[in-house]
This record gives sequence, C-alpha cells and structure tokens, in this order.
Amino acid sequence: MTAKHYLPLLILPLVVLAFFAWRRYGPVNATAVPGRWSAEQAQIWYDKEPWLVGANFIPSTAINQLEMWQADTFDTITIDKELGYAEGIGMNVMRVFLHNLLWEQDAEGFKQRIDTFLQIADRHHIKIMFVLFDSCWNDDPKPGKQPAPVMGKHNSGWVRAPGTKRLNELSTWPGLKAYTQGVLTAFATDKRVLLWDLYNEPTNSGYGDGVLPLLTETFRWARAVRPSQPITVCQWDDSRRVTAFAFANSDVISFHNYEDAPKLEKAIQGMSKMERPLICTEYMARTKNSLFSTCLPVMKKYRVGAINWGLVKGKTNTIYSWTEPMPNGQEPTVWFHDIFRPDGSAFDQRETTLIRQLTATNATAKPVAQR
Repeated sequence: MTAKHYLPLLILPLVVLAFFAWRRYGPVNATAVPGRWSAEQAQIWYDKEPWLVGANFIPSTAINQLEMWQADTFDTITIDKELGYAEGIGMNVMRVFLHNLLWEQDAEGFKQRIDTFLQIADRHHIKIMFVLFDSCWNDDPKPGKQPAPVMGKHNSGWVRAPGTKRLNELSTWPGLKAYTQGVLTAFATDKRVLLWDLYNEPTNSGYGDGVLPLLTETFRWARAVRPSQPITVCQWDDSRRVTAFAFANSDVISFHNYEDAPKLEKAIQGMSKMERPLICTEYMARTKNSLFSTCLPVMKKYRVGAINWGLVKGKTNTIYSWTEPMPNGQEPTVWFHDIFRPDGSAFDQRETTLIRQLTATNATAKPVAQR
C-alpha cells in the first residue's frame, strides 16, 4: 500500500489547517488523548490471542473500499470464497478498510453489511481489524459507481478517506465524528472485531504534520466510545511528530515494513523496547525482498502479528509494483503483492505451504458468540 505521493500544492493549506486547528483545539503533543490502555492491559489482551497471521483484505471483485461495501456491489459470495482461501492456510485475521462516505450514504445499511461480513469471517475463524481513515492514493472520493481499473496500474482506483478537501475543512468534521463513533459504538463489544486501526499511513500523500489535528480528534472520538477492543495507528515513515503521537496513543503498536528480513528484525527489536504488543499491519513486497520465506519466520520468532498486503489478485491490481506499471496489462513474472488467483490457486505454492506450516501450531479458534 505504501507509496509517497508528494503534492507540493497541499503544503500551504495543510500548514494553515494545522495553525487554525491548534488555535481551536490547543497544541498537539505525544500525550494529548487520555484513555490509553496500560501496557499490562494490552499484553493481557494479546496473550489471549493466537499468533496473529493474515492479510489486508478486499474481495477480488472490488477496486476500492466503496465498491467493496456499497449495497449494489457488496459481494458476499466472493468474500466467503476468498476468506476460505485464507482459512485454508491458517490465517486468523484480516485487516479491512471502511470509509466515511459509506456511513454518510447509508449508515444503517452499512452497519448491516459490516455485520454480514463479520458473520462470514467468523465462520472461517477469522477476526477483523477495521481501518477507518486512509491517506493513500486517489483524492476526492465519491460514492456511487466506481471507475474500472487502469490496466497494469497498482491501486488505480483506491480512494483516500476522508480526502484532502475534508481534511482541510473543519466544518465537515462533525460528519467524520459521527462516522467514527457510530461504527465503534455499533461494534464496541463485538468479539469478532479484533481491534481498531484508526488511520492508515496518516502522513502519506504529502500530508505530513498537517494530518495531526484530524488524527488527534479521531483518537478523542474513539476513546470517548471506550470500545472493548484496543486502538492503534501504524508507524510507516520517518515523520517524527506523527509517529511519536501514534506510538504514545496506541494501545498496541502497529507498523508497516516492506524491508528485507534483517531490517525487519532490527525494527522489531527497536519497537520491542516500548514493551507493548507489536503487529505488522503491512509487509510482503516480493520485488523489494520483503518475502514470506524470510520475514514471516522473523515475526513468528518475536510473536509479532503479521498481516501482509493482499490476499487475492483482483481489481486493485496490486500484483503490480507501486512505481512500475505495466500498461499492456501483462502479468509480472514476480507478483508484487497478493497470494492467490481468483480460482484459489497460489502464485507460489511454496509460500502457501510455508504459511500453513508456520500457523499449524496455532489453536483452532471456534466461532465466537454473536453479539
């Protein structure tokens, strides 16, 4: 998922946003939001779970979050089939993106579809990490019919949430608050939900520190709900203020790492000093030498949750690299992300065999009781 989209024209409005938000909400600092779980509470929660292994999930028939969840394109048949592929190799968690427009478009219907999705995942013994906001890829998201994929282009249709316009316009934030608190309240005690990831790669797309005001408010909105599940925001780049804020306010530490195994291990050793559970919520980019064969054993060694990008080749086109599109649509010899083809066959059966072997020692979970 990670790709830096530097947009110089965004810098000035984001600086202005940060200034006015500072005047309204006060200074943003690493301890701004009360309600964080203690390290002991987080560890007790983590110790009750098996080693967490899974993928970032979107069905192969959806190009983005909106197409996955909107009523006319909510594809339960494909979701069920593809979560079955994950279950078959021992995966027990999926990271799944939501979107504020889905709540604003049809809150009750959206909640019902989330519940249906959770029922399907639970039948496959898979818990869900939901992501509320995202700074990556295409700006200005719109509900309704979504575009067709651009041939050979990675994530050509993925959309940001909420997008730059609403990030810059504080008058629209009550709608974002209603979405955040509405979704969390609806599933705050649902055992099928593993944890909440409030904001994916918040500084991406050139946002930098300009995202801090909304990120801070999102933590405040979420903490006010007091969900039974932990809350996190990932570390993914070298933005010191945002990373410090995310680390200081997350119940469990999540991070992205598309480096080779030695660099991954070094990062894990550094973050372990925070003495909180660690979950890598994005990894595995084959042409960058971030591989199942080398990285997954490292994460098992340290009992770090391991959630790779991509399960099934589909409309997101994430078999292609972030920076090397293939306009002719030819399948790359080495896939960038993803594990399975839509028919359930593996890109590399050695990988699925390894994942199955490494997850074999996990206890088989039983479907949790309904809410």
